[in-house]
Amino acid sequence: MAENRKTPRLVADKRRPKAQTQVRKKPVLKPKSRKAKPKRGLVARVFYGVFGAIFRVIWGITWRGGLVLGLILAGAIAYLVNTMPKMEEMLDGRARGSVTLMDHQGQVFAWRGDQFGGIITADTVSPHLKNAIIATEDKRFYSHFGISPRGIASAIRINLREGRGALSGHGGSTITQQTAKLLCLGTPYDPKQWKSEAAYEADCRQGSLWRKVKEATYAMAMEAKYTKDEILTIYLNRAFLGAGARGFEAAAQRYFGHSAAEVTPPEAAMLAGLLVAPTRYAPTNNLSRSQERANVIIGLMEAQGYLSGTTAKLARDNPAELSEAAEAKAGGYFADWVMQSGPEYFTKNTTEDVIIQTTLDQRIQKSAEEALQFIFDEKVKEGSAAQAAIVVMSADGAVRAMVGGRKSKVSGAFNRATQALRQTGSSFKPFVYATALELGYSPMDTVEDAPYTLNIPGSGPWSPRNYTKEFRGTVTLTEALTHSLNIPAVKISEAVGRENVRKVAGDFGISSDLAQGPAIALGVSEATLIEMVGAYAGILNGGSSVTPYGLVELRLLGDDAPLMGSAGGIGERVIRKQAAENLIYMMNKVVTEGSGQRAQISGWEVAGKTGTTQAARDAWFIGFTADYVAGVWMGYDDNTP
Repeated sequence: MAENRKTPRLVADKRRPKAQTQVRKKPVLKPKSRKAKPKRGLVARVFYGVFGAIFRVIWGITWRGGLVLGLILAGAIAYLVNTMPKMEEMLDGRARGSVTLMDHQGQVFAWRGDQFGGIITADTVSPHLKNAIIATEDKRFYSHFGISPRGIASAIRINLREGRGALSGHGGSTITQQTAKLLCLGTPYDPKQWKSEAAYEADCRQGSLWRKVKEATYAMAMEAKYTKDEILTIYLNRAFLGAGARGFEAAAQRYFGHSAAEVTPPEAAMLAGLLVAPTRYAPTNNLSRSQERANVIIGLMEAQGYLSGTTAKLARDNPAELSEAAEAKAGGYFADWVMQSGPEYFTKNTTEDVIIQTTLDQRIQKSAEEALQFIFDEKVKEGSAAQAAIVVMSADGAVRAMVGGRKSKVSGAFNRATQALRQTGSSFKPFVYATALELGYSPMDTVEDAPYTLNIPGSGPWSPRNYTKEFRGTVTLTEALTHSLNIPAVKISEAVGRENVRKVAGDFGISSDLAQGPAIALGVSEATLIEMVGAYAGILNGGSSVTPYGLVELRLLGDDAPLMGSAGGIGERVIRKQAAENLIYMMNKVVTEGSGQRAQISGWEVAGKTGTTQAARDAWFIGFTADYVAGVWMGYDDNTP
């Protein structure tokens, strides 16, 4: 049965044969025929080859050179950072000190040298001042890394547009770069290397390309070494702001009489405006120009959001004004004279901050300046080259006022009160009569005013004449002085002896060479105004010589004990007190009845003497009350009539 069973078909056998699918062959893509590139010519192939080679060389040099320069710059900055001192050591960089001059009441009236008002910081100054400086000098100060590429590009564009060199004029310097320049890139002043401090500062301000590179490097090093406020602090303390003021504290005190912490918006704008040109915009030189510059700064502060529109308008409507001391600027000639009277190492060449107490009375000084200005405005022909000088002195020689020329607000000018030697004319005659009175003459003794001739050995006969060319006959000594008669003066001089006249005049302080001949009595000798006023002070004080002085004491800032005191005052007696009183009586008659009547002051007793020289080349009046001696000289510097 098993054999009859059919063998079952395998499953695989049960499959139906599938229709065979024909595989579609992919069509063979025929390559597109390339258009043959046009062959470059020989010149083009050479050009492209050379250009490519040059480019590859330049690129290779550039990135390698850039890397080298970057490493050098990084090394230079690292070196500078390590060698820079602490910020506190860089705040007062003056090569010389300052001299502050105070009047007899202790009020400041003048400054000399580099004044430093004291250390301030970015945190202690008025916020208005800080904002004004940033708005004016570097509005991106707190965001840049020491240099401002945008600012440099803008400055170059402006310079080229204005027809200057790329590095001339606008510098695009940041506050950090300006501070680097103020520090002279870390190079201290060395008198062996530079002839003067001015030469040193000029060298520090060089604008060459190499100098700019070093300045930028130093600025970046400063940014790495110090904080922004520390850099600003150095800048605030070292910037020069005109009138001898170093730093904003000194400038605020100099111009406004108070600290930099107290400046108002218009004052802050005025101070910030000085940075571009300190001498030109100094308010002591031209207040209106300084105020105009301040208005520009106020506009910048408003535009940058530091001032509201209302505050800015208020600042423009109420511009900054000078303090009374700065506005007065009195006693320029006097200050120069006092500076010369002290030792140079404490005055002209001081490296310390010095305080000098003086004899100046600013009230009298101002009156003297105003009186002289009135004369030249109202009495002197416009365009005249005439000059004048005034000295006011106490009886002990303390100088209370001094004007050395018609321009009173000056410094370093020729001082006609102390430096100009001029013939004294009849203002010398009191010393002839002082000699006579000392030798026993009285004011009522008589002398003959009549033709008189002297035979001068080697010169022949000489006959003095009176100004009026008339003769008064017998006159008293008082009348002879009252009317400034020449013949009696010569006769008295010859009678008492010229040597005695020279001695009395010299002992009273007229140290110039006095004439040897008989014309000494007529004032042909030369003297300075201060010598003559000092000699008259000796008459006023009762017959003792005086040494004119202006310096009372000199001390260092912060010290109580003075280093030196006055070198002047009353000296030895020259004539007896009675002789001096008689002479004062005679000189009073000059003012009440004689040639000096225009010097009378209602309610005051005045004594004095006029003096004119040949052809009126010099005109003098020296007179005194019980308190003061005042002398005035007028003439021409070239000694013309």
